Amino acid sequence: MPIIGVINQKGGVGKTTTAVNLSAALAERRNVLLVDLDPQANASSGVGLTEPERTVYDVIAGRASARQAVSRTATAQLDLLAASADLAGAAVELDASRDSMLLLARGLIGVRPNYDFIVIDAPPSVGALTLNALAAADLLIVPLQTEYYALEGIASMMETIERVRGSLNSDLRILGILLTMYDGRTRLSQEVEENVRRHFGELVFDTVIPRTVRLAEAPSYGQSVLDYAPTSHGAVAYQALAEEVIERVSQG
Repeated sequence: MPIIGVINQKGGVGKTTTAVNLSAALAERRNVLLVDLDPQANASSGVGLTEPERTVYDVIAGRASARQAVSRTATAQLDLLAASADLAGAAVELDASRDSMLLLARGLIGVRPNYDFIVIDAPPSVGALTLNALAAADLLIVPLQTEYYALEGIASMMETIERVRGSLNSDLRILGILLTMYDGRTRLSQEVEENVRRHFGELVFDTVIPRTVRLAEAPSYGQSVLDYAPTSHGAVAYQALAEEVIERVSQG
């Protein structure tokens, strides 16, 4: 089963929300590892882990194996390779060599057989950590906020992915583009959805993630929306996304 990177170099598009809640939804069906590669560590706190004994930084730095650094979460079948502020230092310490870009991929080899899905929450920038995520991933999910500038930056994101294919990870491909923060009451959201689907066709997931209060509240309780508000529109949407992800992966 694959390693899925959740990536967009633009911040505030629902990337971490998607990584956390997709992981929780997949964990209702499969064994899942969530890898928090963002120095802000929001995915880690979003599943209730704020003081991990070991982190993904220890794995990248060679101080611990991924097996040693993995933590259990309160969600059944969902484990976490947590982040910490130390990762900001790693982004500076890592050089531009190919070996530095492959540290995460090599670190995950030992735990990959234990999970059906590994989901990586990448930082909202294109630096050494994001390149490590791209080098480790088999598939990418690109969250795209339904706002006026939604398509801005997508072209450069696609260029980055092509460069990674050419130099680090020839098998990397996009699993899908995910529309997030959708407000069906506004004409703008509808127009952005139409525009994105016209540009990218079947690459866009059928599932659309709504803008909801419950999705915004859940991280402050250290829970996914599936644990915090399991019948909410946000929880139902991420369950639908998980089903769609499983179907797309099974179809190859």
